[in-house]
Amino acid sequence: MPMTTSSEPASKREHLPLMRLSFRPFFLLAALFSVASLLVWLAFWHGHILLRPYGGLVFWHQHEMLFGFAAAVAAGFLLTAVRNWTGLPSLNGGPLLGLVVLWLLGRVLMAFPMELPGWMLLAVDLAFLPIVAIVMARLVITAKRWRNLVFIPVLLLFAIANLAMHLGVMQGDAELIRQAAYLAVLLITLMMTVVGGRVIAMFTANRLGRTKPDPIPLLEGVTLVSTAGVVVLQLVVMLGVVMPTLLLGGGMLLAALANSIRMARWGGLHSWREPLLWGLHGSYACIPLGLVMWVLALMGLMRAELAVHALTIGGMGTMMLAMMSRVSLGHTGRPIRTLPGMGVALGLMLIAALVRSPVLALFPQITHWTYTLSIIFWCVAYAIFLVHYTWPLMQSRVDGQDG
Repeated sequence: MPMTTSSEPASKREHLPLMRLSFRPFFLLAALFSVASLLVWLAFWHGHILLRPYGGLVFWHQHEMLFGFAAAVAAGFLLTAVRNWTGLPSLNGGPLLGLVVLWLLGRVLMAFPMELPGWMLLAVDLAFLPIVAIVMARLVITAKRWRNLVFIPVLLLFAIANLAMHLGVMQGDAELIRQAAYLAVLLITLMMTVVGGRVIAMFTANRLGRTKPDPIPLLEGVTLVSTAGVVVLQLVVMLGVVMPTLLLGGGMLLAALANSIRMARWGGLHSWREPLLWGLHGSYACIPLGLVMWVLALMGLMRAELAVHALTIGGMGTMMLAMMSRVSLGHTGRPIRTLPGMGVALGLMLIAALVRSPVLALFPQITHWTYTLSIIFWCVAYAIFLVHYTWPLMQSRVDGQDG
């Protein structure tokens, strides 16, 4: 018997399929927003100013890809998954619409500040993540599914990073902005580590008919603790405490090694025929790649932003595209399969990450070309997603169930 997730009559829910579960509006809007915002960023790199956003275009690009795009995808995924984790109704209908409007209002005000005071923009933009955390916490605690509480402090720290970026703009503190953005990137990396560890090996084994490897408790513990430790160290750096480079770099190397060994056990080499699988494995591989590049940046051998883009384009952007593709099929009652062009989309994302990070580190003289190509590849990849998934996300489940 299908789970009813709203007190509204079924006939009314039939007219609001987009607001039945959070993945629908947030995946759709996040994909649209990423393409639109990156086209503005591309125009900026080619000398055209299409927007005069809050904090300037460089700040806006950093902030909105993290707290506009990534936050929306995370909210859509977590507020959908928590229904499966707890067996309790998740946000839908009017309350979900209110959360979507709040997210949209934040994006509009960040792009068009209209001379409003900074504290007002901060208040509107900052409210989104704590509300997502509160909704999740209420469901997880009610159902006593304690292992899922891990996402609550991560979401709240994500909100703190957002607050710090705003304070950096208000105080004219470029270093605070940079360190807060780094914290946000590492928090997303931690979420990828947690979610990837739960699903990638399982998806691979189920799809390929292989035996799922049993987790090694020590390896799982070292992976999660080391990755979380890097987040804590970066939080301390953001708060202005001088951190020994050896400590931060050592933590990143340990996290990179642990994540590499963990990933090697999941059978990624056998997934080459399945883009939705190798896309996930490829995105996870960008976690150790980005962390190792970050260590090289701490040693003064390259710029830290190259490591950041390995994590954000290759890790965040690719994993979110692969997960959104799977979730959008499964939760609309459709068979999970790679739709035409999605393999190309995932391949473009991984190529964009390689071009924007290790290739650019080796050939800095082609900076303008690599920026342009990586932006175009991202936009094409997410446009392919929108072509396939806009209609299903706006329609009722094909199996007649609610969700």
